[in-house]
Amino acid sequence: MHKAGEGEAHAMPKGYWIPQIDVSDPEGYKAYTAATPPAHHKYDGVALVRGGRMEVLEGRVRARNVLRAFPDYAAALACYRSPEYQGARPLRLAHSTAEFVIAEGYDGVQPPLSTSAPPAEAPRKGYWIGHVDVTEPEGYKAYMAADMAPFGKFGGSFLVRGGAREVVEGKVRSRTVVLEFPSFAAALACYRSPDYQAAKRLRDGKAEFDLVAVEGYDGPAH
Repeated sequence: MHKAGEGEAHAMPKGYWIPQIDVSDPEGYKAYTAATPPAHHKYDGVALVRGGRMEVLEGRVRARNVLRAFPDYAAALACYRSPEYQGARPLRLAHSTAEFVIAEGYDGVQPPLSTSAPPAEAPRKGYWIGHVDVTEPEGYKAYMAADMAPFGKFGGSFLVRGGAREVVEGKVRSRTVVLEFPSFAAALACYRSPDYQAAKRLRDGKAEFDLVAVEGYDGPAH
């Protein structure tokens, strides 16, 4: 990512929808997914994850994960509050239960690029979606420093790392983190790697995680 003053304007951080959903009536839920494109198109919301393969890594996570990117945090909030989306939302509420977070993107320091060959890009990227309660902030800082090297080794980059957010439905832990990897396989391999597990031990007993690895979406953007 370029910094302001390096020859181009500094882009605003993106905004993200992060709903996690248990669908009770799949047929009824289809009416909701059919009703949402006008809102997403109006606010330029692009699907990064929409169902797909997943593996719960820690804690508890609902069965369907969605990640949608918007040009900025204000657009993500405006889309949710829009008449277009609010008209579609009851079709989801009738057929599912969800936690729904809207989060501001991260524009800080990213994990260092690996000096070895990074994982190959796949047609569908991989993601970590995590909600975290930090119980020992000072101890957690050591983990935040140590996790950067394994993330970089597996091609990971932060989309969300703390920052502003609004929990518009349900209840989740107090901090939200989203990472993007070159593939679902890379997302899983990073978590299982000795380097990441060594970093993870630094946060054991200092934070509680609900963490899932999910496969990206490569269908129509809206």
